[in-house]
Amino acid sequence: MTQSTEPGTTWLTRRAHDQLKAELENLKGPVREEIVTRISEARDEGDLKENGGYHAAREEQGKNEGNIRLLEELLLKAVSDDPDDDGVVGVGKVITYKFEGDDDDEAERFLLGARENEDYVDVDVYSPQAPLGEALLGASKGDSVAFEAPTGKTLQVVVLDVAPYTD
Repeated sequence: MTQSTEPGTTWLTRRAHDQLKAELENLKGPVREEIVTRISEARDEGDLKENGGYHAAREEQGKNEGNIRLLEELLLKAVSDDPDDDGVVGVGKVITYKFEGDDDDEAERFLLGARENEDYVDVDVYSPQAPLGEALLGASKGDSVAFEAPTGKTLQVVVLDVAPYTD
């Protein structure tokens, strides 16, 4: 299946997508209900001005609702399509690379995708907007690509392999 490359989309592994969706349901269900119960109980205690439990629960409610909105927005724009196995660097692919002049045994690997994948994969995750990720987009195995590191130094890397990520 072809991956989506529309602006604003976020590529997630299926596992990351499923876990984040489960987290959203938990925040909207049990967590929200527990906070509402705590607010109600604190409200029943009387004077709300000096009721620390009430204010703490209201603050937690605000944070929870903010997290819900963030996850809803992320999942709304998320895609989990299997990337094409075409050997071209793109989101959803694991890239093996080395710095120009290094031996092949010094190669490093990363998944090009949303940072939200980090907790659900066994490889480093770089964003397509990160300097290295952005520079490698569209490159193929054997290509040598220069990019500017966050330090301002220009570095040269060689793409050793490009493969679709599989859960």
